Amino acid sequence: MKTILTVIGKDQTGIIAGISQQLYELDINILDVSQTIMDEYFTMIMLLDLSKIKVSFDEVKTALIQTGNKLKVKINLQREEIFDAMHRL
Repeated sequence: MKTILTVIGKDQTGIIAGISQQLYELDINILDVSQTIMDEYFTMIMLLDLSKIKVSFDEVKTALIQTGNKLKVKINLQREEIFDAMHRL
């Protein structure tokens, strides 16, 4: 299953490291990533492969939201098909 992860928050050191570590611990592969700094704000979008996870999607989502809270960023995780449907014209 592919999912889209978005991250938004004030720029600081360790955001990518913290999120990447959590993804590693959940056995999630990063297929693609784009990130930028807009003024003092950090933004990132990742395409993830969850085909090897050993827990439920909801548990993954909860773990990533908790990681975001620790890093003081907002994390959102959506299944690829839902993301596509929401952004289709």
